[in-house]
Amino acid sequence: MFSLFDGWTPSRSAGQSIAQAAMLFEQARRVLVITGAGMSADSGLPTYRGIGGLYDRDITEDGLTIEEALSIDTFRRDPALTWKYVGQIERACRGAAPNDGHRTLASLAERYERLCVLTQNVDGFHAAAGSRDVIEMHGNIHRLRCEDCGDRQVVEDYSRLGPLPPSCAACGGLVRPAVVLFGEMLPGRAVARYERALADGFDLVVTIGTSAVFPYIAVPVRDAWRGGGSTIEINPQATEISRLCHVTVRDNAAAALSEITRTMGAKRDT
Repeated sequence: MFSLFDGWTPSRSAGQSIAQAAMLFEQARRVLVITGAGMSADSGLPTYRGIGGLYDRDITEDGLTIEEALSIDTFRRDPALTWKYVGQIERACRGAAPNDGHRTLASLAERYERLCVLTQNVDGFHAAAGSRDVIEMHGNIHRLRCEDCGDRQVVEDYSRLGPLPPSCAACGGLVRPAVVLFGEMLPGRAVARYERALADGFDLVVTIGTSAVFPYIAVPVRDAWRGGGSTIEINPQATEISRLCHVTVRDNAAAALSEITRTMGAKRDT
């Protein structure tokens, strides 16, 4: 089968990477964009780990790793402890807003038959920026639900909740953030939406700001690579899927997307 990438060699210079990425965006009809923490870094949101991360030590002040503190086992045993760290994350993110990268993806959607955004992030920024076809695989930190009666609410600012953990206004039961805690399965509804989207097919798969450690990220990239589709990675660092990407852009999300769309616009004007 003929492929656009017969004889293709990965680009080396920043300018070539942007030009090649712009070409692939121009040629695509159906686009899947997968975003991770790097997508929201330009909004000032801290990561869990690494230099400048919210939790850059191995152990929290309570003697647990952050993964243990934010696990379903800890939540069931000591919900106040899990809420303590969920609250710290929400407080660190408070006042942040979608950045130019989020807005660029939202504005690009009208060019395509479909542009679906699958995000690992729980900040809700893609929808806030105007994207409509968004799958929040790990949930949304601003959505809460009662473990007892299932009552749901949206809270933009946890300071309005009072002492944590909050109690359900409807039944007095235990409330939790509607996010995937460590040790939990991914939400069935989001997984089903994703599976339907993959079954419909995409001719361009783009990963942005994610280390791609989860199979649901790596598999679509691999399948596109093997099946004649196009693949782009936007990430300052190389990842496990870099070798499966026809174009790698080593820049942050907002800057790279702005340059790609600028180049697409310049091509249309010539």
